[in-house]
Amino acid sequence: MAANPVAWFEIYVQDIDRAKKFYESVFNIKMERLTNPDPEMWNFPGVMDKFGSPGAIVKMRGVPSGGNSTVVYFSCKDCAVETARAVKAGGHLHKEKSSLGPYGFSSMVIDTEGNLIGLHSMQ
Repeated sequence: MAANPVAWFEIYVQDIDRAKKFYESVFNIKMERLTNPDPEMWNFPGVMDKFGSPGAIVKMRGVPSGGNSTVVYFSCKDCAVETARAVKAGGHLHKEKSSLGPYGFSSMVIDTEGNLIGLHSMQ
């Protein structure tokens, strides 16, 4: 494999405005609407030709949020900061920040749409 194994991610939502507000609050970012008319997609900031995986929140008819078996982990400077922001923005704590030994730290939260997401940091 010459590149990262994940090229893109999508997090399915039911209330796009609520989900956009949640993610913008947690990561202190501005999401940008993609130009495709359907489904409605709001992109996380990213650069397509750099390390890591870009992605978007998506509202697609017939695709429910929550209850999936895939977890997306977001890179953070200190995942405890984003965990606190997630709870303040209407999410729910699933797993507090814990050590992964030499692999850093992680925590998990449930977003406003019922999706489980992971947060990862090296400190």
